[in-house]
Amino acid sequence: MTVASDRIEPSLTARVWPAEFVRRLITLPPSYFLLAGVVAVTAATSPHLLRMNALLIFLRQAAPLGVAVIGQLLVMRARSIDLSIGGVFIMTNYLITSGMLSGYPTAMLIAVPILMGLVVGVANGVLVAWVRASAVIVTLGMTTILTGVVLYLSSGRPPGGVPMSLKALSAERILTIPLPVLVWTALAVLAALGLRFLVFGRFLAAVGDNPRAAVITGLPLARIVVAAHVLAGVLAAAGGVLHTAALGVGSVKFGPEIIMNSIAATILGGGTFGSGRGGVAGPFVAVVALAFMFAVLTVYGIQDPGKLMIQGLVIAVAAVIYGTRER
Repeated sequence: MTVASDRIEPSLTARVWPAEFVRRLITLPPSYFLLAGVVAVTAATSPHLLRMNALLIFLRQAAPLGVAVIGQLLVMRARSIDLSIGGVFIMTNYLITSGMLSGYPTAMLIAVPILMGLVVGVANGVLVAWVRASAVIVTLGMTTILTGVVLYLSSGRPPGGVPMSLKALSAERILTIPLPVLVWTALAVLAALGLRFLVFGRFLAAVGDNPRAAVITGLPLARIVVAAHVLAGVLAAAGGVLHTAALGVGSVKFGPEIIMNSIAATILGGGTFGSGRGGVAGPFVAVVALAFMFAVLTVYGIQDPGKLMIQGLVIAVAAVIYGTRER
């Protein structure tokens, strides 16, 4: 009898393992499939884009968005949303390139925008959590205010350039890896560990799963939502610093695309608005996939309208996939 069971068990395992593998594969966030598809097409048509130097350039360009996406994920986990990212980016650019911080050390060029992002996050969180205003309206209003302030102070003209010390820091490499990529990766790892092991991560998961149950059990719902928005504001400012340093000049034109791309990457990575779901790895892969996709489309000569249509199609397909899985 023992011999027979020993003979049957491996055959059962052989049948169950492929089924389990397929089940886990189809439950992966769409970002993994998007990245695999882009890499496959690129390998077949333009394999030179897959060289290490080119990949590091793509990752360096993706780092500012990647940092901002971590914050977007946190607020979505708290069943909220942050549309003030674009305003934080443009205000960060103005603070660094307007000359008001000229002569200060590099640490001050980074600290002041981070402090601004913290203040924005506190304002967003208080209005959303305690005043109970709509997160969409509050954060969209915030990005409009910040953009208006920059346009007023700059008279609608781009400010000056980025200080050389910040440019040099952004251009640094450690073991051939650009510093912005290392910063992005380190923040993603810290966020993943925090969501998994810290009390705040567990509170955030509880609020995302069921806010009413979280309140009944005594969790400080308002403080958790405020903390998520504060972290999102700080991370948006950090992403703005990376973006400004890479851009090298002042600008009053970018912002809306940062908002849309942060939401797109979060959704593609497995985070859905109002569900409290999603980890850090999926959005990280989504940012890489989007950056790679946009770079490849640029190489193929596709202009911004075409890129927007393709991006919208990708998001729509992701929404269909999520809707099918929920049934």
